[in-house]
Formats: sequence, structure tokens, C-alpha cells
Amino acid sequence: MRVVALVEALSLLVLFGNLATVHVPQVAAVVGPLHGTAYLAGIALACARSRDVRVRLLSLIPAVGAFLADRAIRSAERVPRERAA
Repeated sequence: MRVVALVEALSLLVLFGNLATVHVPQVAAVVGPLHGTAYLAGIALACARSRDVRVRLLSLIPAVGAFLADRAIRSAERVPRERAA
């Protein structure tokens, strides 16, 4: 999930950088669908990995949602191990 989150964030930075500087339509044509796919993959992975509504809602936040959802999932997985010790 971290890879998907990284691809989503970096592709968004490339899109904004392209928009703010040279605005090459070919860059947007290639990176735009990549970003959209990464965004949807982040939502799908969060929904597949957790039934928690909070995690699912976090995944919907553009640009950082997959990072936040991954962090929430990892925190939830860590808590039971700490309680057992």
C-alpha cells in the first residue's frame, strides 16, 4: 500500500509541477491516468485490508489518503501485539 501511496503523491506533484511551469499536455495525458489509477488502487486496498470505516474514509482524501489509511491500518495491527505483551 505504501508503493501505491507514493505513486499517487508523486504523480500529483508531477501534475502540479507541469501545470505550474511548462504545461505539456502529453505529461498530463500520461501521468493523469496513472495518478487516477493509484488513487483508486489506494481506496481499494484500504477497503480490502480493513473493515474500519475510519480507515476507509481516510483513503478517500486526495493525495495523502493512502498514506493516512496505511498508517491507521499499521497502528491498528500494532495495538493488539502490545496489549498481549
